[in-house]
Amino acid sequence: MPIRGPFLPPLVPLTAPGAETERERATPGSGMASSEARVSIGDGGGREEDEAVAKGIVERIRSEDVECRIQAASEIRRLTKTSSKHRRQLSDAVEPLVVMLRSGEPQSGEAAILALLNLAVKDERNKIRIVDAGAVEPLIGFLQSTNLCLQEYATAAILTLSASSINKPTISAAGAIPLLVKILRDGNSQAKIDAVMALYNLSTIPDNICTILSLRPIAPLINLLKSCNKSSKIAEKCSALLESLMAFGEGRTALTVEAGGVLTVVEVLEEGSPQSREYAVGALLTMCESDRCRYKEVILGEGVIPGLLELTVQGTPKSQSKARTLLQLLRNSPYSRSELPAETLENIVSNIVSHIDGEDRAGKAKKMLAEMVQVSMEQSWRHLQQRAFVCTPTELSLGNCPSEVPSK
Repeated sequence: MPIRGPFLPPLVPLTAPGAETERERATPGSGMASSEARVSIGDGGGREEDEAVAKGIVERIRSEDVECRIQAASEIRRLTKTSSKHRRQLSDAVEPLVVMLRSGEPQSGEAAILALLNLAVKDERNKIRIVDAGAVEPLIGFLQSTNLCLQEYATAAILTLSASSINKPTISAAGAIPLLVKILRDGNSQAKIDAVMALYNLSTIPDNICTILSLRPIAPLINLLKSCNKSSKIAEKCSALLESLMAFGEGRTALTVEAGGVLTVVEVLEEGSPQSREYAVGALLTMCESDRCRYKEVILGEGVIPGLLELTVQGTPKSQSKARTLLQLLRNSPYSRSELPAETLENIVSNIVSHIDGEDRAGKAKKMLAEMVQVSMEQSWRHLQQRAFVCTPTELSLGNCPSEVPSK
């Protein structure tokens, strides 16, 4: 029977924009551990006793008995799910666990992946040691597995290992990116999320952006972005990837021809976290700066003006600057004044002013709004009409991406 359990924290909270992400798995309990393993590290013993227990577990990983190896891997997984101390003490298990990965036996492979995953979480040395031991090649094989659980676990492992900058070139060279994009397109819901996070980690190598773009990731990125909570970490990573991909004409074209593509980015700009909104406005600005005549009407057609105006007064410093620049690029328009009810304008003004301290800034916001009214009224009305007819998938249950899931 496969060794399964809930994730401990599905996503490590971002400590700063651009921070790497990783995944870890929690073990339901120690019920699968052998009788010898039930005296665990830290069970009241001293350092020497802990080292002896750790050595015994590592020896069982090297056993010729398959069931013994699986039980030892399960014990490692349990001990390392929350303890950095145990990750250090059991680091010698990395090499024999990688040997288990290569066995080709699904149950052994699953047990080894999950043990290695917990050994790697929040431990840079173990991440590097796992890759140096040759884990990437068999993990790449599991990414191609028809067993969706094994594929999901391998994706989580690649995500965690790719959080180390030292590992990124090795993972990229092994051919992970095409498989991650395929999983983003066809995998189960959790695997898609982990694939996006891994692609984001790998995208910090400039050459990898071109590789990702060549695999046509825009449609699956937009589909995931439509289905997730716009203020989630998933939305942040999707938006960050999209902003990077907008630097290329192929990426911009793919976004504009994708049904609801630009609209989805506008929705992130309006509803996302501060970081997501910054990525979203950056993506739209990159498009407009690359070819204003081509993309101005496309962006205006999604009713972006109210969100941009709000962003100029309550976004991050970068968001405010980008929003102001984009507004300037969009301000000249052939559209005539629309018949949108005046109370809609009043609501927009009230919303903006409510976030401003000081009459001077409020006056500037009102002036900017007045300058843009000719465009915003008709385009906002079109935006509302279009949203009434655009149906998006039901939000994935994992889209909210809580920072922690209780273990069972």
